Amino acid sequence: MVLHLQRPQAVIFDMDGLLLDSERVALAFFAQAAEELGAAWSEEIGLSMVGLNSRDSDALLLQAFGPAYPLASLRERFGDLYEAAIHAGAIPAKPFAHELIDTLGAMRIPCAVATSTRRFRAEAKLARARLLPCFGALACGDEVMRGKPAPDIFELAAARLGVEPVNCLALEDSNAGVRAAVSANMQVVMVPDLLKPAADIRRYGVPCVESLKDVLLALMD
Repeated sequence: MVLHLQRPQAVIFDMDGLLLDSERVALAFFAQAAEELGAAWSEEIGLSMVGLNSRDSDALLLQAFGPAYPLASLRERFGDLYEAAIHAGAIPAKPFAHELIDTLGAMRIPCAVATSTRRFRAEAKLARARLLPCFGALACGDEVMRGKPAPDIFELAAARLGVEPVNCLALEDSNAGVRAAVSANMQVVMVPDLLKPAADIRRYGVPCVESLKDVLLALMD
């Protein structure tokens, strides 16, 4: 599809699956950790965690597998595997992420990140991908009471840039993230990664494109 965008006053990026090719890595490590612990796991549950913060993901796991699920051990082992991947540079930027951000800089359009990931890990991942200095603000999963699909994290990112949400463009790959940005009254574009747009996303009329290149071309038009 040909994407048409109103020029925004700011752009708010999701991180995992949108800026960084990290979702596949994370889900593989969750599956590995569960296997090592002899704990239950399924690809379906993993995909349902995409876009959620750790609190909501933990609640989902306990609901799926019961209160005796070894959640703390799973998180600890996952964290060890994932941190090693971050420091090894195994989580690259998505295609056209750098080009899009450079173009926004040349256009003097400020950018922020609104991610469900906790700040310490978000900063580490963005720094390793040479993206951290590009953003005027970060809003992270451990800085809001309600995670996506609530609008809080997008509203916080906009506030930290000093821009009203209605004047922001939000870029998201997950259904939960799109719902959050729509609730924040932002212009939204979905760039799907692991998940196809859900039926309600289609009903919202949110445009879905193949890559960040489509967003770059639309902003340069």
